[in-house]
Amino acid sequence: MATVLITGVNRGIGLEFLRQYAQAGWTVIGTCRDPEGADEAKAIAEQANVTLRALEVRDESAINALAQELSGTAIDVLLLNAGMMGSRSLVLGELDAEDFRQVLDVNVVGLAIAAQAFRDHVLASERRIVVGMGSFLGSMASNDDGGLYSYRASKAAVHAIMRSLAVDLRPAGAIAIAMHPGWVQTDMGGPDALISTEESVSGMRAVIDGLDAAHSGRLLTYSGDELPW
Repeated sequence: MATVLITGVNRGIGLEFLRQYAQAGWTVIGTCRDPEGADEAKAIAEQANVTLRALEVRDESAINALAQELSGTAIDVLLLNAGMMGSRSLVLGELDAEDFRQVLDVNVVGLAIAAQAFRDHVLASERRIVVGMGSFLGSMASNDDGGLYSYRASKAAVHAIMRSLAVDLRPAGAIAIAMHPGWVQTDMGGPDALISTEESVSGMRAVIDGLDAAHSGRLLTYSGDELPW
């Protein structure tokens, strides 16, 4: 059975990925900062095919240590989901440097270091897929509303990273894409969001299952449509 590693499984989209891949019978490795405090994830991890591991994505040494511990484990799908919105760098006139840096550390730097650390695990697998959680809000061509400075910047950077990964991993036959999950009813998306985590994740899983080399380097939605950069 295929193996998936998912970052940020304590809540929201990551938690739903954990649940759905576990139900599908995949071997699932989920990470979050505090597995002991992630009650819903812990309940899912009672299944034999699911493992929870502690990981702070802002800690490069922790990422590399986990990659070393998992040496020899082939990862068919690497889902780089961990992320944050930030709270003080969204509106012009209220930007806060420390908050901005924290968003970039989690959403961008942590994602890039994890992609690097687990590259060989992915290349050792049959499916060889890396998915970075992007966003419509990181599409510069679609930005007609302004605002959300740190979050938009971080997701645009994620898109750039995934595009470069697609180019760099192409000779090894790997696929790398950025995905927009939709406006999802999570703590980040809020109660007025348009779709549930179940709908978003089931859609993204279907897209991931259907990926081929022609999709690599693209920004795709949970319904399989392509978004402009």
